[in-house]
Amino acid sequence: MVDYWLLATLLGIGVVGGFVSGLLGLGGAIILVPMLLYCPTCLGVGVLTMKQVAGITIIVVFASSLAGVLVHGKNRLVLRSLVLIMGITAVIAAFLGAVYSRHTTSDVLLIIFACMAAFAAVMMFIPKKEADKDVELEKISFSKSGAIVISFAIGFIGGMVGAPGAYIFTPMMIYFLKIPTKVAIGSTLGIAFVASISGAIGKLVTGQVPYLLAAAVVVGAVPAARIGAMFTKKIPAQALRRALAIVIAFAAIRMWWDVFTK
Repeated sequence: MVDYWLLATLLGIGVVGGFVSGLLGLGGAIILVPMLLYCPTCLGVGVLTMKQVAGITIIVVFASSLAGVLVHGKNRLVLRSLVLIMGITAVIAAFLGAVYSRHTTSDVLLIIFACMAAFAAVMMFIPKKEADKDVELEKISFSKSGAIVISFAIGFIGGMVGAPGAYIFTPMMIYFLKIPTKVAIGSTLGIAFVASISGAIGKLVTGQVPYLLAAAVVVGAVPAARIGAMFTKKIPAQALRRALAIVIAFAAIRMWWDVFTK
């Protein structure tokens, strides 16, 4: 029988992860994985294995990113053509990266991804002048070939490492494709949703999802993701970039810690 305190803890984790996901356009794994692994243990309410955490996370990313992107879409902060191009490319590239990963050591993969995260964090601290007024999606143009190259690189390396790396898409969109910050955040959430579909189906059909535990996190994450997405439109773009930079820097530090403590 599952402890009610564990379910309450997972609900709270879902609220935090979902809100940050909706607000900053993250898939949510970057927040959820460490919280699911360490919070229940620290609070003395239970212990989750990495396999359970992986099964829970992919379902929560699927549900919360869908909830968030619907709000961003309503606020006209999702560039659908960009989502389709980068989302589909990332899914294909992740599969190829996962297949190729058997030819590379895990340490090398971790170092590559840690370098990418560190680079993305540094980019987000670079000043960028940008108006906070509403952006007309019809007037936004971007390099389709550039979007494909960026998405393929992130997806391929993410597939090799076993992490989606959704948080790296946003800085790449902002600084290389010249997408406005808020649209980049909304579109990244759309990409996270597209990329999570196959993973969620795979985990479900192979019985790798602890349904009750996942449901507790989803119940907290879905409404929180919608609320977070609502706040995105109200917060200045510069503040959003700084917040995202801090989250990405946290991910980079965590990965480098794993590299040096192995």
